[in-house]
Amino acid sequence: MSRSSFASKSYRTPAIVLRTHKLGEADRIVVLLTPSHGQVRAVAKGVRRTSSKLGATLEPFMLVDAQISTGRSLHVVTQAQIRSPYGQRLAADYRSYTAAHAMAETTERLTEEDHDAAAQYRLLHGAFAALARGDHDPSLVLDSFLLRSVATAGWTPSFSRCVRCGSPGPHAAVNVPLGGVVCADCRPAGSLSPAAETIGLLDALLTGDWPRAATAQAPARREAANIVSGYLQWHLERVVKSLEHVERA
Repeated sequence: MSRSSFASKSYRTPAIVLRTHKLGEADRIVVLLTPSHGQVRAVAKGVRRTSSKLGATLEPFMLVDAQISTGRSLHVVTQAQIRSPYGQRLAADYRSYTAAHAMAETTERLTEEDHDAAAQYRLLHGAFAALARGDHDPSLVLDSFLLRSVATAGWTPSFSRCVRCGSPGPHAAVNVPLGGVVCADCRPAGSLSPAAETIGLLDALLTGDWPRAATAQAPARREAANIVSGYLQWHLERVVKSLEHVERA
């Protein structure tokens, strides 16, 4: 349920379906991300019946227009119309589908406390659209999204300047707890020494430099993915389970 208070008992809003799970014999609980009301947990009644018109609409990753009635513990989705059928498109490609799951789980964690939900909504909307269009490699879209989502939540990494002293790079070490590259003078024990191509890829993914990111070779992509995963886990203080199922190229 959103932590916002609502002036009326019912409201209409665009929403992205993050996750669903069964409730009773015919209902589902739907976790939605909305731009104005944050994260919303709502019951979709009767959607598991074959006669339900909402069943195919309220599936994970769908962008919908939802009519929602407020409740004390859970809201109720009374109507929903598809705006963009991302769920259907992403389900057709396994790599995109697993990447979308990791994005949705990350977003759910980051918006539990209403961390700038509007910005997270826009970011997820854009990432799902990019996956659905097949603009870039799904793994690159995922890692770019994860870096940006953590940055949007207030933990912006740096891969071009030392995170301690601010000296411009290139630098040869990355410290995950500190949030990016460190120069030789500031480098603490336990810092990583990734390839220069990996650091360049991380910077490209954070800044949206897709031509540069696309040139990265497989070893750099794998190394960058591990660093992004570590950075995400450090700030969430928990593992994003969906990342275990992401199929990398």
